[in-house]
Amino acid sequence: MSQALQPVGADPTALRQQLFDLWTRKELEALRAVASKCFSDFQCPLEGLLCVLEGCPGRQKGKAHTMGHSILMEFENWRRTNTKVTLQGVPEACKLGLQRRALSLLTDAQPTYMGPLINIYQLQTLDRSILRLHIIRLQSLNCYREAALLSMKLEFQNEVDMEEMCVPLILQDKLPIAESYVSGHPEMEEHLVTLLDSWCTLYFSIEQLCRRFPRLSLSKHQKDQIQPKMLSKQVFRLMEKFSIKPGLCPNAVYKRRSDSLRFLMYKRFVEKGMSEENWLDHVQSTVADDPELQIQLVEMLVKYDSLVRAAQWSIRYGLSNDRLPFGVRDTIGSLPPSLRKVAKSSSAESWDTPQAHCDRFYQLPITREHVHFLEMPEELERCRKAVLQPGSVVGVDMEWRAGFGAVSSQQQVSLIQLAVLGQVFLLDLCAPGFSQHVDMVDFITRFFTDPTVLKLGYGMSGDLRGLLATWPQFSKEPLKIEGLLDLLTLHQKIQRSTSSRCGPRGVLVGEGPVERGLSLLVQQVLGRPLDKMEQLSNWERRPLRTSQLRYAAVDAYCLLDVYSALAQDPACFGLPPDLRSISALQAEKSREEKMKKGERRKQTKHQGYQGRQEDSKTPAPTPILGPVKSSDPGVNSQCPPVSPQQLRVVCDNMLQGLGRYLRCLGVDVLMLENNDDHRLAAQLAQEEGRVILTCGQPYQTLKSQVGEGRCIALDCSEKARDQAVRVLRHFNVRPTQSDIFSRCQVCNSDQYLKLSREDMTRLLMERGFLQNHQQDGENWEEELDPLTLPALSTPQSPTLFLAPGAPRYSPHCRWAPLSDLDPESLAFPGGAVIQLQTVPSGLLPRIPIFFICTGCGKVFWEGSHFSKVVSQFQEVLCITPDTEDTSPSSKQA
Repeated sequence: MSQALQPVGADPTALRQQLFDLWTRKELEALRAVASKCFSDFQCPLEGLLCVLEGCPGRQKGKAHTMGHSILMEFENWRRTNTKVTLQGVPEACKLGLQRRALSLLTDAQPTYMGPLINIYQLQTLDRSILRLHIIRLQSLNCYREAALLSMKLEFQNEVDMEEMCVPLILQDKLPIAESYVSGHPEMEEHLVTLLDSWCTLYFSIEQLCRRFPRLSLSKHQKDQIQPKMLSKQVFRLMEKFSIKPGLCPNAVYKRRSDSLRFLMYKRFVEKGMSEENWLDHVQSTVADDPELQIQLVEMLVKYDSLVRAAQWSIRYGLSNDRLPFGVRDTIGSLPPSLRKVAKSSSAESWDTPQAHCDRFYQLPITREHVHFLEMPEELERCRKAVLQPGSVVGVDMEWRAGFGAVSSQQQVSLIQLAVLGQVFLLDLCAPGFSQHVDMVDFITRFFTDPTVLKLGYGMSGDLRGLLATWPQFSKEPLKIEGLLDLLTLHQKIQRSTSSRCGPRGVLVGEGPVERGLSLLVQQVLGRPLDKMEQLSNWERRPLRTSQLRYAAVDAYCLLDVYSALAQDPACFGLPPDLRSISALQAEKSREEKMKKGERRKQTKHQGYQGRQEDSKTPAPTPILGPVKSSDPGVNSQCPPVSPQQLRVVCDNMLQGLGRYLRCLGVDVLMLENNDDHRLAAQLAQEEGRVILTCGQPYQTLKSQVGEGRCIALDCSEKARDQAVRVLRHFNVRPTQSDIFSRCQVCNSDQYLKLSREDMTRLLMERGFLQNHQQDGENWEEELDPLTLPALSTPQSPTLFLAPGAPRYSPHCRWAPLSDLDPESLAFPGGAVIQLQTVPSGLLPRIPIFFICTGCGKVFWEGSHFSKVVSQFQEVLCITPDTEDTSPSSKQA
């Protein structure tokens, strides 16, 4: 070390060599000491610094911490105690030469050089023509990022053509830099947004755009980002950010309205999750007076509904006959006068619901007289007395109009529902002058800040954003919200315990669309889901229908019943005794993580080069897999072959299709729901050692929260099947035919119970699902071939010894003993009940063995799906002669 500290005089070449030797040996403290001493020995420190930097090795590698960067930072520290070292005393001719040399370093050096060099050599004082030529040179070298950053640093945007700078950045998937480049310049902001909007058409050609910049080399992923679907989202985001009028972006507005129209058609005619009144209201506001959308509506009605409905809407909009779909014109001519108008439902609604509805959905346990609709300040006193009682428990929900085709991503709240035991108060914020009345503002302030009132909500972050949009004054003087318990947090904990291998808690899956969100929680806890038919109502329209009032009251009151049920037996749901502690613990954990992160930042900054020296001596963890790109070749040879059971992942809610495919091949997959925050993926990955699979913008956020290689970015434009193949190849996962369907597609459980045809028939008869066949008596039973099965109490063997005609497939999973099944309730230890109602009676003569998931009770049997999966994934399946012999038959389910 003493030899390293020997002075080298003022020779930059000798200094550079000595510094390089120290850098190579990672003697960073010695490097700092030598550099600091030699800066004082230079006759002209500013020139000596340039000489050292110009010959530094590795400055073109783009690394954040290089030898040149370290020397530059040390020079900045040295200048603080040598304030006379400036360009002020340098002759003008020499000054210009130093500035030009400093500017040339910015051509190929990393961006971390930029700020210090501009500051040290006062590059902002250079002649503008010199700077313009340098920026043009950077562009000619395809250094658009460096050119944009330099232009922003020197406030040079107005002197450079915006499209020549921003278009290459967008093509290189660097839109955030283009945003920063135009920010603060209204004309350029508008130009950028309208430019992106001009690309949101079906006739846009990425190849034609690339021909403007022939030197750019774009990957398939970068090209895939330049498509109308992706661009229209960016246009709307920037419209809101830069306050751009929607009229300047007709293409993106049309695409959003068109997408909204398709969603409305699906919601009404396929999912059947929207009432006729809601559908009519939203369709009219979405289509408006756009003739292309009117034609699109008629075409969709022909596809989804009927020619009669399509003809009625054609008459309503007065569409030209030559634009009508086939058959609509003839239908119009045959319609009687009574059917030539779009029918509107005008029947009076009853507060009481039909018995079939009561049996299927959760019902409000109070009568209409106890649901109070408040629209005047004088009516608030009754609500205030009931809600602001110390120790009271209040269910809180808010409604606003669904923003189909709207520009703004956040609507003002139209209705606030507050439920206490035995009563519900509906606060009409659309009533003139009611929401901004001083009594209302005071009540909302007191309610949300009172720590003695327990406020129950579900996914309250969205409601609170709507609250700020309704009362902007709370943004200036933020509410200090106290006593809030978000049941979404409890639900996530319940779901994690459901997915646990140790004891999965069953989720009852009924008929109709899959439940999610609050409706799923109500179903899991109270036994029946919510009726969400009025969820997408126009909540700004007055008067509200009876069905809307009932839905609003139910959404708030069910929170009280769910909380009461959870509080009575929290252990049954995998929750701690004090439910309120979950929210408090999460907040405390979040604060601790922020404090630890801040301490780590300070420590890293304080340790400086020493910290990096220690890190360099510790071998970096081997990354499991880097970002998955479309150009990635076959199998990752660096990863040893693994079985599907060894790969544990969590799929973002944008990759649910991928998650289902991976589960199908035996991979342990947790999937976020549509309303889950992306950050939940990072939490699950940290707690359970999983790898995150995501795509799009969340990747940048999530990858910083987990270890190296634990967050994987996939190409959004690829099909789910292709994404699954990519993931399997990169992890070198070798699935076999026995891994197919070894996990439940619904709940991710890997444990099944085998049930013979005779046992299944007996259960169906006992539970009343085979009444018709019971009349046939023994004749039907004779169609069943007797099977020789091993005892179901010990089905651990992966091989099935079945009679001829029985399936030869046995999944690579865990087998549950028959003793795990409660003979009375047909429930497993986790609470899941066998879903007998899903077994068609016509299958019994053909299916010898049924597989029942112990996690959710879903029943599976051998059918055509297996052969489809084999054909889809044959390129990654590991098929040996042994597995070929035991391949399943091709019988149809």
